[in-house]
Amino acid sequence: MAEQVNGQINEQTGDVKIPKRILNTLLNSLSAGVVPRNGAPYIAIGRQDEIGSLLDSLQEVYEGGGNCRFVIGRYGSGKSFLIQLIRGYAIERGFICADADLSPERRLSGGNGAGRATYRELMSNLSCKAAPDGGALSVILNKLYATIKDDLAEQGVTPDDENYVIRVRRRALAMMKGIDRDVGGYDFSHVIYTYYVALVNGDEQKMNACLRWLRGEYSTKTEAKTELGIQVGCIIDDSNWYDIIKLFSMFLMRLGYSGLVVFIDECINLYKIPNSIAREANYEKILSIFNDTLQGRARFLGFIFGGTPQFLEDPRRGLFSYEALRSRLSDSHYEQFGYRTLSTPVIRLRRLSDNELLALVRRLTKLYAQREGTDKLLISDEQSERFIKEALARAGAAELVTPREVIRDYMTLLNILRDNPEVDFDTLMDKMKFTEPGAGDTDEKAPVKAQKPENNKVDIFDIEI
Repeated sequence: MAEQVNGQINEQTGDVKIPKRILNTLLNSLSAGVVPRNGAPYIAIGRQDEIGSLLDSLQEVYEGGGNCRFVIGRYGSGKSFLIQLIRGYAIERGFICADADLSPERRLSGGNGAGRATYRELMSNLSCKAAPDGGALSVILNKLYATIKDDLAEQGVTPDDENYVIRVRRRALAMMKGIDRDVGGYDFSHVIYTYYVALVNGDEQKMNACLRWLRGEYSTKTEAKTELGIQVGCIIDDSNWYDIIKLFSMFLMRLGYSGLVVFIDECINLYKIPNSIAREANYEKILSIFNDTLQGRARFLGFIFGGTPQFLEDPRRGLFSYEALRSRLSDSHYEQFGYRTLSTPVIRLRRLSDNELLALVRRLTKLYAQREGTDKLLISDEQSERFIKEALARAGAAELVTPREVIRDYMTLLNILRDNPEVDFDTLMDKMKFTEPGAGDTDEKAPVKAQKPENNKVDIFDIEI
């Protein structure tokens, strides 16, 4: 891939300059073993097939359909990184993205506001081109008013005209036509219409009240009614947050966006729910999302879930414990013959090849030098080759080593060489004890399907970067 895509580094030369703020955040995140929220394309190595499959899913959403995919991989295998990478691509392609990590306090369904907490996190992280880091709700809503204002200006209607407010209201009502017929649609449309009336009148207090309702911040209908000044039949809660997401996808399409893509990571937290009834209620919500998106009941909407093999395959507590999901997500009988396809709802992340891991650490070496403002590389290509060889020589590393473990060890090596000029690479390699593969991974007891060895594996000494 010699060309640049969305600012991605040229894989042959690595000559793209990255803004210092993004570069610092990127390398600091990798050193701590955290997935970077920005800058993921600059270190995207491998996963071309997985990326292509997920981009095809985005195209289906853009064409008016829906999609639901599951990215499955061990801790540290790169599933969260892949999710953030696709999120960046989706924003560049005109989609609105919302992402959230599940936790004991944030679930898809449950009492005590756990579902609403997930919705609020999604709204907090709502992103678009104009606001890629989140908080895009007001930006999105104001886009419609700007469009209406420009259209009226072309017709010679200005804010000083007597009928200006009436004309704006009519346009806003026309935009919401049809949406009010769906579940929760009347209140959703009424609140958005009220927002535009407040916007054209300069009523900041009512605008903020509308935003609070849309973000799911009201806990009672009485409180919402008092601040909004209108009668609302519902507020966003655990039972209806997904219905509001579906309404948002249709509304965003009418604003000219490509669609809405929702990323939900750390789904292992659903597996950890101790109560079987509560756990099944969450799996029922996943089933509803899966059916709605793939049956055409949720248009311009995509969901991408990230989880471990344990979350998917455990027959007692995983998704496969719920028969309706097991029958939809289990592998086809033909895959036992060694054939692999990424067109199924589940994408299982393979281990990065030796070549890809070597290319990754060499990319990191160049980025590290760029951050330090020097052309001198702390580690040569031959030395990075030795690093990968020894990292993969550990017992079990061929199957269990993950990109996170390799990156953390390599970033530690770079930091030591920078901070201790008197130390040389060979001395460090002789002394360093690599993290045992899979250390800290609580997923080792998961019923993971055995992976067949890749037939196209190339020796790392044959690679050219």
